[in-house]
Amino acid sequence: MIFTSAPALERELEEIYRETERQWADARPRILARLKAARADALKALEFTLDDTGSGTKAARVLAAGQDAIIEALFAFSAEHLFPTANHSTSEKLAVIATGGYGRGLLAPGSDIDLLFLFPYRPTPWTESMVETILYMMWDLGLKVGHAARSVDECMKLARTDMTIRTALLENRPIAGDPNLADVLTDRFNHAVMRGTGKKFIAAKLEERDERHKRQGRTRYLVEPNVKEGKGGLRDLNTLFWISKYYYRVREEEDLVKLGVFEPEDYKIFKKCDDFLWSVRCHLHLVAGRPEERLTFELQREIARRLGYSPRPGMSEVERFMKHYFLIAKEVGDLTRILCAALEAQHVLPSVGFSRIMKTLTLQNLRQLPGDFRVENQRIQLTSDDAFQRDPVNLLRIFEVADAHDLRPHPDVLAAMRRSLRLIDAKVRADPEANAIFLKLLTESTDPETLLRLMNETGVLGTFVPEFGKVVAMMQFNMYHHYTVDEHLIRSVAILADIDHERRETDHPLASQLMPTIQNRRALYVAVFLHDVAKGRPEDHSIAGAKMARKLCPRFGLTAPETDLVAWLIEEHLTMSITAQSRDLSDPKTIDLFAKHVQSFERLKLLEILTEADIAAVGPHVWNGWKSQLLQTLYDETEAILVSGHTRQPRSARVEGARRAFIEEATSLPAEVREAYTARHPAPYWIRNSIPDAIRHAELMTSAGPGDVVSQTRMRADRAVTEMTLTAPDKPSLLSIVAAACASCQANIVSADIFTTRDGAALDIFALTPMSEHPTEEQDRADRITRLVTDALIRGEPIPPAQELRLRAVKVKAFDHPTDVLIANDWSNRYTAIEISGLDRPGLFHDLARKLRELKLHVRSAQLATFGERVVDVFYVTDDDDNKITEPADQHAIKDALRAAYDREETPQSKARADVA
Repeated sequence: MIFTSAPALERELEEIYRETERQWADARPRILARLKAARADALKALEFTLDDTGSGTKAARVLAAGQDAIIEALFAFSAEHLFPTANHSTSEKLAVIATGGYGRGLLAPGSDIDLLFLFPYRPTPWTESMVETILYMMWDLGLKVGHAARSVDECMKLARTDMTIRTALLENRPIAGDPNLADVLTDRFNHAVMRGTGKKFIAAKLEERDERHKRQGRTRYLVEPNVKEGKGGLRDLNTLFWISKYYYRVREEEDLVKLGVFEPEDYKIFKKCDDFLWSVRCHLHLVAGRPEERLTFELQREIARRLGYSPRPGMSEVERFMKHYFLIAKEVGDLTRILCAALEAQHVLPSVGFSRIMKTLTLQNLRQLPGDFRVENQRIQLTSDDAFQRDPVNLLRIFEVADAHDLRPHPDVLAAMRRSLRLIDAKVRADPEANAIFLKLLTESTDPETLLRLMNETGVLGTFVPEFGKVVAMMQFNMYHHYTVDEHLIRSVAILADIDHERRETDHPLASQLMPTIQNRRALYVAVFLHDVAKGRPEDHSIAGAKMARKLCPRFGLTAPETDLVAWLIEEHLTMSITAQSRDLSDPKTIDLFAKHVQSFERLKLLEILTEADIAAVGPHVWNGWKSQLLQTLYDETEAILVSGHTRQPRSARVEGARRAFIEEATSLPAEVREAYTARHPAPYWIRNSIPDAIRHAELMTSAGPGDVVSQTRMRADRAVTEMTLTAPDKPSLLSIVAAACASCQANIVSADIFTTRDGAALDIFALTPMSEHPTEEQDRADRITRLVTDALIRGEPIPPAQELRLRAVKVKAFDHPTDVLIANDWSNRYTAIEISGLDRPGLFHDLARKLRELKLHVRSAQLATFGERVVDVFYVTDDDDNKITEPADQHAIKDALRAAYDREETPQSKARADVA
């Protein structure tokens, strides 16, 4: 598809002007309409090129050329018809120059149009009129124009002091006007700005890149990457070319091959990465209908479809697309290292060491390293070019040397390693020394994260352990995991190493306490490294991962008992997390079942440490005090059973002991009140609550008058929750009313303990996700909830609709999790457990609580676990007669009703009324 050329478009504008008898006021709307049509044609040409060729750079060049035609035609028309001058003075000259990305001749649908209006000395009325007309027309076209109007001298002055302006001028491209002015600008820029400032420019650009990476999250493996600004994105490729163009004085990327900076294969990779990222960016802008640079969940599936990806067993089309994206981002990183190696070789860049402090004094005297390695400029170099070919195990030994001497391989060596990956064959993978080196690096290094990440970046890790190689750059299409699978595994090992070396005692007190006591340290490290290695396969990744471990562990050099232990840990690596977050830990049956599953104290300790490392490596702020406390509780309760030989103090004795302790310790209350309070609550209350908590509850309930709704709030820093305790006259609708009030106040409930006294009062304890660090603000929110509950419960007033979190609601729509309802009578001796899982949505807990009330089920406790966009809610319930639900017909009816309540599109909250019947 071809758009109108600049000369033809100019002739059309002239014709319109003549038809309106050269009246600009009359001609302007028609000219603007024609230019809008020209812009629309250019966008259609971009889409056609994208579909026809699949090339993002070709499409971006088509749109840039279409935009050029608009500016050229508008400039020529304005100069000839609106502001004609018979004899231009020396100062009445003007050039319109594209800068930045547009200066490279590339334009995405939503990109800014960066323009420099260049004049020789100072602006004249003619130049000001020309600039104003062009800008106003561009703005009226709906374009975002980044512009500057400057003289050549001003450009030079600003470029010397402002690195952003200097970078923009580096990529200037004349579009319209006086071509000699553009030549003068380029010539003076080369001599007055660029000469002798190469090192300074490179340092500034690399510092700017590092700051940008820091803002974007430091890793290229974020599951919602920024295509333009993120690590491994287009801006990194731009930076490579800016540095190359500035230092090596090249005009085109292919000139770097002639200079020997890039190999021909490297240049092909550069073009491939650039083309792919531009394709993604153009599609992003088209699908979003705006200049969207972030590849968000709700856009990924459509982009994958447009790019032609299809599903494979175990991987959806969007996961295949995102894996390709992350592999491209990795190759961008490889290209950066190659260029930095060339600059280091010319002493333009200083070499850098490993993340730990360099042993400078040792290195001053160190010249020869073990085997085929030597030190050069504080980097590991090879003693001969064929070191890897002669002995491929050197591809592992180099990391051992790096770890032992706090050194990093030279970028040239890293490039040679990537070119030598084919040497890692079945023989090398079976080599005892190679496996011993790998196991040592994994389990004995104080910084295995740096080693594993470097091994992964070079491809050695995925080639030596092919099972790991299959999850490299693999994205998990959900809102829970923030990183790709390989990045998650490396971060898990990093957290384990930090716990092992006492660097995370504050965040992980329990794991830090347990780590020195374990007997199977090697098995734990291997299990953490492999626990998700079977992701992306049709079968359950825990079961498949255990099978892989049974094959890999003997190869690594683990004993048969260690292999069995690793396989068990991988198969059960989610068990402790699921139990802690979605089961009633106060129910003895929960602990008994978990203890029978774990079987030994050593397994319990290992599984606890693995669980903490796994959760903490999911993403920022996923690990918190609430989850820490849940795991601590589960661990303590299970330890009591395992250490005591699977015996537990009888329930009746525990209840009686708690009641006696309450009477002895609740001295703030009169003796008769204490006695009465112990009689008000049945046994489950005394099992679930500590004595200090029971005293607080008693004081709260005593302060409430007949029919009052009273609440108390406290921030639990140890659990990272706000605990709201509420007492009120018991009604079947109470839980659904509280849920509606919480939703209205944007209070996210993570657990609920529901108690009903023998005299008809309710005592409900809710754990809420904090929205503020200030106790007074959290108390205000609890007070608002209490007022809403009082108004609904006592006066029958409607609860205001929830202010739904729109952004989250939009994101959730990108996913598809079928609703599942499970009813289990073997999880508890007293209650029926109902587990409901599926896609999270605003108002869900309220809908479920309301439906349970309609079904005449009494909720005794509730655990609500959210894993990104997926939620798992577990309710422990009884029927009207305080019995379990055992009849199959009743269970079937409950499942149908809860599925209907879960899947409804319009929540009762959206109807702005809570049922208070």
